[in-house]
Amino acid sequence: MDRKIDYKKTKKRLDGRKMDETRPLSIKTGVIENADGSAYLEWGQNKIYAAVYGPREVLPKHSADPLRSVIKVEYRMTSFSVPQRKRPGPNRRDQEISKVLGEALSRAVFVEQFPNTEIGVYVEVVDANAGSRVACLTAASVALADAGMPMRDMVAATGVGKAYGELVIDLNKDEEDAPDAVDIPIAILPNSEEIVLLQMDGLLTRKEWDAIAKLGIKGCKQVYEIQKKALVEKFELSEAKGKSQVAKEKTVKKKTVKKTVKKVKKWETL
Repeated sequence: MDRKIDYKKTKKRLDGRKMDETRPLSIKTGVIENADGSAYLEWGQNKIYAAVYGPREVLPKHSADPLRSVIKVEYRMTSFSVPQRKRPGPNRRDQEISKVLGEALSRAVFVEQFPNTEIGVYVEVVDANAGSRVACLTAASVALADAGMPMRDMVAATGVGKAYGELVIDLNKDEEDAPDAVDIPIAILPNSEEIVLLQMDGLLTRKEWDAIAKLGIKGCKQVYEIQKKALVEKFELSEAKGKSQVAKEKTVKKKTVKKTVKKVKKWETL
């Protein structure tokens, strides 16, 4: 990548986006039939599946909490999700991301309603290009809501940071590799603006941080609207299917009644 790139001069990013513009984001719910709740997310090149199981019995049993449910997140990247083949199995990065995702989701779910249980959340990255951590958290939150889990709010997340001299939102891989790159995953409970995930790789001035924090919260709220839309669309589709099924049953019933009446009339003429 050319080290002479300067966003202050170009006014546009490498992929043509504005500084405060995220990559295209779409979410679908109920994509895994055998899960209690699930979601599929596409965010730029990132493609994520999330599935939720539980509340259920805790295994191993010694990890149970008598006061609350334990949210166990398993973050995985497929071997083919990145340009250079990833070695199968969990590594230290996977374990670290699993831990911080579980802690963030625990702030959203009313875990105290399910003592001595666990809620299993499984996220699988099938294609990755920067920001997979916040993408997985966003998908997992929708999957929990799809499972009917009682929640204070959903968790909405995005990445913010600095690249090529400018503060930007939702960094792509080229921007993460910039000479002056600063990468900050941030997640909030949108209604209260409580921050449930905040990590930073790099250095910023206090003035830059104040600006980037506002940009991050604004971006999270945009993600939140897409999360809500995905859930609403599922129930609208279910309602439409229900109405269609009722109409179909009524049509079948009418046809059956007509056939029965014809048969009765035929018998009466004999």
